[in-house]
Amino acid sequence: MQTDRARLRYPADWIRRRENRQPISVLTAYDATMARLLARSPVDALLVGDTVGMVIQGHNSTLPVTLDEIIYHCRLVRRGAPEKFLIGDMPFGSYQADATDGIRAAIRIMKETGADAVKFEGTHPDTLHCIRKLTAQGVPVMGHIGLTPQSFLNTSGFKLQGRSDDDQRRLLSEALALQDAGCFAMVIELCVARVAGEITEQLSIPTIGIGAGPYTSGQVQVSNDLLGLDPDFHARHARQFASLAQPIVDAAGAYHQAVITREFPDKNHYFD
Repeated sequence: MQTDRARLRYPADWIRRRENRQPISVLTAYDATMARLLARSPVDALLVGDTVGMVIQGHNSTLPVTLDEIIYHCRLVRRGAPEKFLIGDMPFGSYQADATDGIRAAIRIMKETGADAVKFEGTHPDTLHCIRKLTAQGVPVMGHIGLTPQSFLNTSGFKLQGRSDDDQRRLLSEALALQDAGCFAMVIELCVARVAGEITEQLSIPTIGIGAGPYTSGQVQVSNDLLGLDPDFHARHARQFASLAQPIVDAAGAYHQAVITREFPDKNHYFD
């Protein structure tokens, strides 16, 4: 296990990692319990993603997640992992209508949660304007290109990005636009690996891939996928580093059996 790397504290540390070719690891977190566990690991940063809508809330997309919910979950994660670099997702509807709304929403996340940065999806002109305004005033912003789940309805679902020449040129243009707007890093999601690598080489800021191959500056994964907590979900880009679903089911079953046979609580678990 590599432990000699400086902790990520500021956006400049991300840039330095990219310059030094040191990969960056990011995981999602949504509550204080998981955050406390991840805080004990060497993982570089935590993302409170709008994936909370699918992973925790049970929706079939990220669209229903609200700004107040992101703020709530960011607060929980910050309490559990006070020293980790924390990124809060800008949920659908918090910035699409008006740049002023987006600026206010981003500032709310930063002020009310203790997050270190916010993340925006896409490169709509209004989004870029919002990012420029925020970064000019010292708010760290992470961008997001490739598959952007908040706009999956407009792109005919969750499809691999970067297959055609036009698509590749568009992705590079979007990446450069986010860099020019002041982003300190960006996520590249569900993109042809070679294309993600070529984009990475064209940038001076780090790229964090998810389903984008090994040539990005780092990787982000949904913690529940990594831990194998959903036996019914298997994304090709998500490697299970543990299989915890069945042990949880087994533990609940063992508890149930102990209760109905009156083996629990025993003398070690009650007070005289």
